[in-house]
Amino acid sequence: MAGELQGIVSSAKRDKTITVSIASRETHPLYRKQYTKTRKYTAHDENNEAGVGDKVLIATCRPYSKTKTYKLVKVLEKSRGAIELKDEVLGNDKGEEN
Repeated sequence: MAGELQGIVSSAKRDKTITVSIASRETHPLYRKQYTKTRKYTAHDENNEAGVGDKVLIATCRPYSKTKTYKLVKVLEKSRGAIELKDEVLGNDKGEEN
């Protein structure tokens, strides 16, 4: 379908709204150096099903607000989540008693 984009969710803090970052590799026309360009799109997520780090597919739609003109089609891959380390591994000795 025309108007579909695939990217990574960079923010899911707002209600029914996600921010999707889409990175593309481009070549400079004069210097022929490749660089990465990142664009951010806000998309409508009706059921709040996408989380930070998820790979998603978004498509163009009618404007939901001033900045939201995309909607979430589906979550392609869920993120595995961040690893939280315990205080003793990090070296914090606040909770220890001698």
